[in-house]
Amino acid sequence: MKTKYSRHIRIRFIKISLFAATVAAFFLPSYTPFESKGDNYFSVSVNGEYVGTVGGLEDLDGYVRAARKKIASETDDLVFMDSDITTEGSEVLWGEVTSKETMMENIEKVLRGSIKTTMAHGYTVKVNEYSVNLTSIDEVQDMLQACLDKYQEKKDFNVELVHDSGREFNVLTSIVNKGKVEREITYDVDAKGRRDGGINEVIDTMFENIEPAREKTWNEFEYGLVDMGFAEKVEVVESYLPSSQFTPLEDAIVEVTKEQEKDTIYEVQPGDTLSGISLTTGIPVDRIIELNKTLDNEYSIIHIGDELKITVPEPEISVRRQVQEYVEESYDAPIEIIPVDDWYTTQTEVLQQPSAGFRKAVAVINYTNENEDTREVIKEETVIESVPKIMKQGTKIPPTYVKPISGGTLSSRFGRRGAPTRGASTFHEGVDWSTPVGTPVYASSTGVVSKAGWGSGYGYCVFIDHPDGRQTRYAHLSKVLVSVGQSVTQNERIASSGNTGISTGPHLHFEIRINGKAVNPLDYLN
Repeated sequence: MKTKYSRHIRIRFIKISLFAATVAAFFLPSYTPFESKGDNYFSVSVNGEYVGTVGGLEDLDGYVRAARKKIASETDDLVFMDSDITTEGSEVLWGEVTSKETMMENIEKVLRGSIKTTMAHGYTVKVNEYSVNLTSIDEVQDMLQACLDKYQEKKDFNVELVHDSGREFNVLTSIVNKGKVEREITYDVDAKGRRDGGINEVIDTMFENIEPAREKTWNEFEYGLVDMGFAEKVEVVESYLPSSQFTPLEDAIVEVTKEQEKDTIYEVQPGDTLSGISLTTGIPVDRIIELNKTLDNEYSIIHIGDELKITVPEPEISVRRQVQEYVEESYDAPIEIIPVDDWYTTQTEVLQQPSAGFRKAVAVINYTNENEDTREVIKEETVIESVPKIMKQGTKIPPTYVKPISGGTLSSRFGRRGAPTRGASTFHEGVDWSTPVGTPVYASSTGVVSKAGWGSGYGYCVFIDHPDGRQTRYAHLSKVLVSVGQSVTQNERIASSGNTGISTGPHLHFEIRINGKAVNPLDYLN
């Protein structure tokens, strides 16, 4: 039963509660009164993670910037991190807000967890298509210096990095100086890699003009290594990269100094053969054939001007150097040739045999890596005069010879063999191409038919005499289409292939004879 006293107690309790709430609102720091003006209480998330609540958004960006700055200040490298801020607002009368210190701690924790990668400062070295990343300018110079030191014993020449005047300011290039080099990036250079002249250049020019020109004595020459540099332009640019993309200095030095196989082009010269090119370049014939799809085997025909792909061992960064040497050597005088217009270039006659001379000389030799490029004698003294070789030589270009059939399979080569059938010689004086009976046979070169008809073991055959004194023979024919004394031109049809005479099957036997002696036809076909 409610009494007047109990009602009095309830009213008093309500008043006390309201008073306590009012006191808490004004004296407890975790709660803030809000005015009703729309959203006035915000839950904040960074990268989808809750970091606290605020009563206004005006300071939020500053919190994030301060946290990012603190993290970035801990390293000299570039730090990339996500900072996607989202807020969810509501309108409340009372709300608990997160303190600034706690909010900063929470934001920093989330940002550290979102670091994508740290981009370290370094340098990228570029030479043609090759590039390598190093962590400092000292490492760049150490690597380039190692390229030079591979070819010098006294370490007289040193690398210097300078701003490339023809490029953006942050692009460096290298020059090589004789003597000690300060390890710092210096002034611009001109297009030839020279420093600004200044007073030193003026003085040098003055003395060059005053000093009379005279021939140096043997003792006045500087012998040994006199100049060095890089064969290609070296470019160095600043870069910011993940640490994983930098190459350790020791590995970079091995990478740039070790010889790598690089594809290059060789242009076929007069008189070249695949075996000769192999000897000149040091590349096996099999490897040359493998690199060039136009070549079937070691007997494939090559023409002057053809471009063959070959591999040449070269380091990634090539070094050119100039060496001045004193030499004592035997030498030959240049051959003296008396031209004869009625002769072919293959016809010669020696009128005077040569005799070697002996001389002292100073030679300037230019190298790229280990390969000698040029050699120039700048001073010489003849001790014994050489005697030149004097010879007559024709000026007429000799006829060319081509394969006398299209297609066919090389079935028997020139030279010694086991006799394939009774009556056949064990020394094969030509080459055979297996081909169906009736395949067109063409004149290998222009000439006059000297035999046309039956030729015993040859079966039906055709012999053609050529203006350079050579003779071609075509054997085991099924049909002869020319007659003795007839002039034929290169690639004119003269017969059809067959299987006549001493033959093991349908094929064409082809010979080339010089002064009556059989030679390997594959050495003469173009």
